[in-house]
Amino acid sequence: MSDQQRKPRAEEYVAEGRNARGEWRPPYPIRYAPLLQWPVRLKALFKWTFGWPGFLWPVNLSLLLISIVSWYFTQPEIIRCVDFEFSWIAQIWLRNQVMMWLYYGGFHYYLYIKKGEGRNKKYDPNWPAEDSRLFLFRDQVYDNVFWTAGVAGMIWTGYEVLAMWLFANGHIPWLEWARNPIWFVAWFFIIPFWREFHFYWVHRLIHWKPLYKHVHYLHHKNKNPNAWSGMAMHPIETMLYLSVCMIHFVVPSHPIHFLFDLQHAALGPANGHHGYEGPIVKGKVPTGSYFHYLHHRYFECNYGESTIPLDRWFGTFRDGLPDGEGSKLAEEHKD
Repeated sequence: MSDQQRKPRAEEYVAEGRNARGEWRPPYPIRYAPLLQWPVRLKALFKWTFGWPGFLWPVNLSLLLISIVSWYFTQPEIIRCVDFEFSWIAQIWLRNQVMMWLYYGGFHYYLYIKKGEGRNKKYDPNWPAEDSRLFLFRDQVYDNVFWTAGVAGMIWTGYEVLAMWLFANGHIPWLEWARNPIWFVAWFFIIPFWREFHFYWVHRLIHWKPLYKHVHYLHHKNKNPNAWSGMAMHPIETMLYLSVCMIHFVVPSHPIHFLFDLQHAALGPANGHHGYEGPIVKGKVPTGSYFHYLHHRYFECNYGESTIPLDRWFGTFRDGLPDGEGSKLAEEHKD
């Protein structure tokens, strides 16, 4: 058995900065972005907005670039979308599958097949479950691929197909750059915040006991999430989660705004679920979300993300410090 395959001994956990269960955590508490703080810290806000890593780089601008390339090079011409036809629908589905396999699959290949980081800064020291009755095909990765690329990929495509048909037939308002360039650009800055706001409230909704029991439980099987866990959800949860894009059905926007919103929602979870704290790849690629890992670990905390302090405002924030409450919550909800 190689050093990367075996589980570290208890004395090694201490050397790696892990607790007795082998869980890794950063040596500092989770902090929110300096966006809605008083008094305003201009220097910190500027650095967060334009620095690396920050609001723009690397995630939001990378996903925006993907949306721009999608619109100009892979999207069916809008005139083709006037009628529902197999050819352009299949084109969208195939393009979405390629993006998903490259994005999610890229993290999976580097972190879990090549094991490029080993267990360094891996939140949970264990690898994805195998021969487990908890998952389809008795395998966590196969299960997650089925729900993410298979089911979520279809629902993602369904939302996009509906939107393109609505845009093509003039049933939803179309925002043109020439008529309102300021609002056109503003959309790209608004979408990440809208996504985070929408995610928090949908997430709180599906933790309502009846929905958790029949819907959200599926996602929470992944107490040790991996690169394919991000969209491993029940179809109802996926529809609720991706409904973030429906704002474009009523508020004037361009199809490229719609693509950015939907692709941000569909691809973004890979960054927060792969199970590692960045930066990775020789310390060059900022990624990972200990903020969200704590939700998978303790359930009733950190429903949102770390930009808008919704969890702090509504009393559901956990900063990762070892105060004992997290273990209690985990025990209460382990069934």
